[in-house]
Amino acid sequence: MAAPMELSCWGGDWGLPSLHPESLTVMAYAKFSGAPLTVNTINKSWRTPKGGLPVLVSEDIVISQPAKILNFLRKQKYNADYDLSAKQGADTLAYIALLEEKLLPALLHTFWIEAENYCSVTKPWFASRIAFPLSLYLPGKMSREALNRILLTKGGPPLYSLTEVEAQIYRDAKECLNLLSKRLGTSQFFFGDTPTTLDAFVFGFLAPIYKVCFPRVHLQEHLKQLPNLCRFCDDILTCYFRLTVSGHSPAGQDTADANLQKLTQLVNKESNLIEKMDDNLRKSPQHPPRKLTTLKLAAGGEESSPMSRLSP
Repeated sequence: MAAPMELSCWGGDWGLPSLHPESLTVMAYAKFSGAPLTVNTINKSWRTPKGGLPVLVSEDIVISQPAKILNFLRKQKYNADYDLSAKQGADTLAYIALLEEKLLPALLHTFWIEAENYCSVTKPWFASRIAFPLSLYLPGKMSREALNRILLTKGGPPLYSLTEVEAQIYRDAKECLNLLSKRLGTSQFFFGDTPTTLDAFVFGFLAPIYKVCFPRVHLQEHLKQLPNLCRFCDDILTCYFRLTVSGHSPAGQDTADANLQKLTQLVNKESNLIEKMDDNLRKSPQHPPRKLTTLKLAAGGEESSPMSRLSP
């Protein structure tokens, strides 16, 4: 009898089982291969793993990072690529590399760097899933990590200014989406009628762009002009996760928007409280002066974008 396997990952919203691309990738692969995972979503937990999510635990084995988790599942005989040829296996690796180089930076920018998206959606959503006071710190840390990951491939010469970096990121992402759409064509999945590792990765990258309701939807608008990729995401949600393709109903969307607004107000109040406590401590004679790192708001109440550091 196989050892039980538990997957810890970020939860979902907007009709998605998870908002986190890497968590979505592993969840989709498990569905495709029939791996019996018990999924535990992070909710007000103090035990967020250092290596990030998702994390797979099986007896005394702990594995993070999607590629390593998928390799472990294959060793347990849960292989979604069993029928692929050697050429198709090579194509899988090539397209995954393309996703990580061309599409991932734009996905990270949309969630974590674009100021309006981050302040109104990403930050309050993730903060609501993390225990206080970590909820004041971890979203900002995740934003900085996203920026560093973007800089690994997009921050060198000749792209020095914010405008140049953002323009190149979205040009590359649109090119990648066009290539994926052409490769998929009219097929249900990328290698025929059966989903594989490549389908899991593409779904993990595309579904958050497709479904999450951001105020700035530059990349989402381009994706929705490629109906075969949208159908691809809808089919997987319906067939493998048994979720409706419409996400929220109009009334449900109003409720979600109201909840996000309340969460944003709560996070801002908590930040103000920490700042006031810091001021009192600095004024107290029995405590030496110290500075507590707080979130600085730009004009108009939005956080200044970390991407501004790229400007000369």
